[in-house]
Formats: sequence, C-alpha cells, structure tokens
Amino acid sequence: MSEAETITVTYFAAARELAGTSEERVALEAEQLSAAVLMERLGARHSRLAPLIHRMRLAVNGEVVDSDARVTAGDEVAVLPPVAGGSAATMLCEVRDRPLSVDEAMAAVRQDRAGAIAVFIGVVRDHADGKDVARLDYEAHATMAVKEMARVLEELAAEYPEVKLAAVHRVGELAVGDLAVVVATSAAHRAEAFDSCRKAIERIKERVPIWKKEWAPDGSAHWVNLEPDPK
Repeated sequence: MSEAETITVTYFAAARELAGTSEERVALEAEQLSAAVLMERLGARHSRLAPLIHRMRLAVNGEVVDSDARVTAGDEVAVLPPVAGGSAATMLCEVRDRPLSVDEAMAAVRQDRAGAIAVFIGVVRDHADGKDVARLDYEAHATMAVKEMARVLEELAAEYPEVKLAAVHRVGELAVGDLAVVVATSAAHRAEAFDSCRKAIERIKERVPIWKKEWAPDGSAHWVNLEPDPK
C-alpha cells in the first residue's frame, strides 16, 4: 500500500481514547470519497468510537469540513470530538501550556480612546453538574485552535470596529483555581466592551477545537460534551 493510496488520520482527545490510537493510515478504495463516508468507515474500524462518530467533526488538511467535502489520497485528516463548551497578528490570540496572565490580556487591549475594559476569566472550579471535580485536562488541536480563535476575534473586530480584543486559552493539566481562559476587550463605552467580551467567549467555547476532560476525586474521568447518548 503506497502513501499515494492512503490518508493519515489523527485522533484527538476523546476520539483518540475511543479509537485506541492517536494516528493511523487508512487505505482508500477509490481516488476520493466524501467526509461522511469516511466517518462511517472510521466508526466501523473502531467499535468504541462507532456509537459517537456522529458527534465528531472532521478536519482535512487543517480545515474543518462539511460532511459532503471530498477526501483524497494523501490528505491529512483529523477526527475532532465536540469542543468543551462548544489576520489576528495585531491581537493577543494564543493557546499556551503555562499559567495565564490577566494583566497581559488587559495590557494587550489598552487604547487611549477606551473608556471601558471588560475581562472574562474562566477558572477551574471544584464541581460540575452536581459532582466534585479534582482537576481538568485541556487538549487542543494547536494550529487549528489558534486559527479558529483568531477568526472569532476578527469577526468581532468587524462587528465592533472600535473594540480591541485579546484571548488566551491554557491547555494541559489544570488544578482547581487555575485560569483556563482569559478574554479581554476594550471600547469607548461599557456596552460595547461587555457585549464583545461575552460574544468572544461564547464563540470560542462553541467553535475552537479545545477539549476538556473532568477528573473526579476517585480518579474517574470523562470528556465534557461527549457523554453517552440517552437510551
């Protein structure tokens, strides 16, 4: 089987655990096939992944694609589970594996014309859905996460031309009390600062490929937004 007849499939976060592998080469029986058909085949290859494959997204060569997109031999494919919620060169827009700084985010959005700065700080809490939480693990598709987060900030910059924005998200193992994400916006007036900050964090949680694994004090864990479907 030559490289030209295969695709490389990489699994992230919960998808990796369900598939039992982080990467594999998959042969194509035809020159190309749809993303939907490929997802069905990947589910058939991995029995634990199959029941949840419909909850996954597919990225081809670094871009999230629709179900009717074509996958061709030689492509690099990523299987992305649901995210944890859900050019920015001039903006602070990063994914990091080290502690975050609120002061840095605020400094990044300061401007002389701004009369208001709004900051959202996402903090690891000790409970979720009525259960104790000991820690969180965050994982990201680093390249895609920064790219999509930059898109979010660019969209909001277009919606609010006078607003300046910054967003930084942490990955890795986080303890209770650690900062997971910091979003800051500045504007001439508080309404624009509040509105753009709220929209920024909501869109980041909805769209950016960052996944959250919750660990209980007894050592059990689960990926957020990938709980089993109700019977």
